Amino acid sequence: MMKRLTGNSPGAFARRRLTLIAAGGLAAAGIVAAAGGASTGPAAGNPPVNSSLPTTSGSAQQGQTLSASTGAWTGDAPISYSFAWQRCGSSGGSCTDISAAMAQTYLVASSDVGSTLRVVVTASNTAGTSTAASSPTGVVAPPGDKPAPTSQPTPQGTAQVGNTLTISPGTWSGTTPISFSYQWQRCASNGTCTSISGATNSYTVASADVGYRLRAVVTGSNSIGSASVDSNLTATVVAAGSKPAASSQPTPQGSARAGQTLTINPGSWSGTTPITFTYQWQRCPSSGTCTSIPGATRSSYAVAPGDVGYHLRVSITGTNSAGSTTIISNLTATVLAATTLPTGAIQLPGGKISIPVTSVSLPDRLVISSVSYSPNPVRGRTSFQGDFRVTDSKGYVVRGALVYALGIPYSWVGNTTEVTTGTDGYAYVTINPTAKLPRKGALMVFVRARKPGGSLLAGVSTRRLTQVTLRPS
Repeated sequence: MMKRLTGNSPGAFARRRLTLIAAGGLAAAGIVAAAGGASTGPAAGNPPVNSSLPTTSGSAQQGQTLSASTGAWTGDAPISYSFAWQRCGSSGGSCTDISAAMAQTYLVASSDVGSTLRVVVTASNTAGTSTAASSPTGVVAPPGDKPAPTSQPTPQGTAQVGNTLTISPGTWSGTTPISFSYQWQRCASNGTCTSISGATNSYTVASADVGYRLRAVVTGSNSIGSASVDSNLTATVVAAGSKPAASSQPTPQGSARAGQTLTINPGSWSGTTPITFTYQWQRCPSSGTCTSIPGATRSSYAVAPGDVGYHLRVSITGTNSAGSTTIISNLTATVLAATTLPTGAIQLPGGKISIPVTSVSLPDRLVISSVSYSPNPVRGRTSFQGDFRVTDSKGYVVRGALVYALGIPYSWVGNTTEVTTGTDGYAYVTINPTAKLPRKGALMVFVRARKPGGSLLAGVSTRRLTQVTLRPS
């Protein structure tokens, strides 16, 4: 019986090949003969000498087939070749023969998983025999699929100095789990990209990147192997700028009532120009979370019946080359149901409806609905102010009404001038005491509000008697 030889020495393989030849001929030893006929016994001449090592091709994975090349050899022709596959440690050392693996191809087995493989080629001619071993393969992987990208990822963020770019791996196929690593690159206009040292996760754009485009190389790895994909390129990197910043909180303008139109002005902003603005109207309950209104993305909004009972506000985003900033407007008053309002009616921020005095006609009347004095009590004989709010009998605040105040007794205060109510319905009247005003007690103040041009007695007017307390200074 032929004795099996083991070991890493190429000489051992040569002796094994000669023993096999003697025992069963070239075919039994898996010998491939070069053109020119089979070799004969050793004779004087030039034995084979390896000039280029054998190589292996194929995937080092269970169930895959590896193929061996003979490498390059010199020496007297014809030269015949035989093959012996070896299993080696994960680092490529401590190689041992694989039983019966003596063909030019090898089907990777489950017992090879975690090891490396190599092939030893024996070259023989009439002058002698020589061996050469290939470099080891990578570590043999279990059966499965290597990672493969199914989409090209895109960097997120603005390509401007000081901004941070992020990258997601995109979608991949292959045996799970798949882990990912990243390498950012700087790309010139000619398409040449170079890796940025240390940029292996999110990346803060540097001044050296100005004028270049950036991308990330995403590498997916699993137990089978790894694969990489280049992300899409960013826009050309620009120098640092100043992000938009709002200097005030805007308020929606208009009547918060179904059927009315609200508008929003972005207000004053600072930052690198130009700044563009986008809008998103939101519906807000009295308590809880506001929700965006689909399609309401313009600076104006037609209040819908579904908004009744809610507040409205606007999310405003200012964007420039340095980035973007979002602010939230003030809330409107609670949205009211649709109704027919007097001509010229407007809604105030607090929800009140303001109407011009010209829209008040009989039998509707004016009402002095709110009175206050400051300071109160009045101390000494210094001037003080009366704040008088005028509404109509429906509760709308009235602008443009004339308000007059008169102290009683008449000699205690000087005559006042009629004051016109503002948009909020208030008239602010300054009252100047005379030397006859007592140091303590009370002063009666007669207040009148009227529609300009109307009759003082029978027209759209009203009167109210009020009182302010007096105290020594």
